Amino acid sequence: MASVTTELTPSSPRPTTALTADDLRAQRGRRSVVNAVMIGLMALAFVAIVVPLVFVIGTVVGRGAGVVFRDFPAWFTKTVPISERRFGPGMGPAIIGTLVITGCASALAIPLGILGAVYLHEYGKNRGFARVVRFFATVMTGVPSIVMGLFVYLVFTLYFKLSGMGGALALACLMLPVVIRSTEEMLRLVPDHLREASYALGTRKSRTIMGVVLPAALPGIVSGCLLAVARAAGETAPLLFTIGAATKFRTNPFRGSMTALPLQIFNNATSSKPAAIERGWGAALTLVAITFLFTVVARMVTAAYQKRR
Repeated sequence: MASVTTELTPSSPRPTTALTADDLRAQRGRRSVVNAVMIGLMALAFVAIVVPLVFVIGTVVGRGAGVVFRDFPAWFTKTVPISERRFGPGMGPAIIGTLVITGCASALAIPLGILGAVYLHEYGKNRGFARVVRFFATVMTGVPSIVMGLFVYLVFTLYFKLSGMGGALALACLMLPVVIRSTEEMLRLVPDHLREASYALGTRKSRTIMGVVLPAALPGIVSGCLLAVARAAGETAPLLFTIGAATKFRTNPFRGSMTALPLQIFNNATSSKPAAIERGWGAALTLVAITFLFTVVARMVTAAYQKRR
């Protein structure tokens, strides 16, 4: 009897095993269990993050609101008391100093960071120089703030004396890598077909980036910039070596010492005098309120811009 052999060719269909109803039910059951476990873990992680945050904010509001509203509006208009033993307002110079120093740092870091991210993603890509810039931006993200303050002190403050500009440079160095990395990630999320459609219409690359890519990534870019601003506004260590100390109003960052809310929080929190500790809580609440207000305003402006487009 002749033996017949069957040879499977690459085009021959492979035998498939049909799933029974019990197998399908078992798969759905496993997926439901995994889904429920993951939802539970995410809810647990959310609670683990929110609970400490609520306690911290509640403590700051509870301890600082009485100080701020008791002396309102003198808290925002009077100078910082020279004596730590003296109760009463105010924090006007520290509020102005925080706005000026953070504003100067943002003016330096945000445009430069966005331009750097555009170069890395749209032009440099994986070239040698782009890889070096990306590596140093990643390294700078983890540099301690006190190291950045000492660096600016050595290269700037020693030659130009204590001033608000020194603090702005230190904060800008801390903000720059955050802006670069977050903006580059947002540019990666912009679909390539938007760029291709723009190129198909004969648009230059620079015009495509300005008119298509950046507007599409704008919400994420704003979030990254707000994160950088919030980090800079709350930093204390760089300001210890760069801006000095002042109790009067100063608006010129290039001339003379200045003060800021983080510095006042640090100085008052480390004091043993009840009046100074009280002012420290009020300064902490003021800093939180300013950061929250700027975040809300930036979100509203971004939403209005997106709606108009």
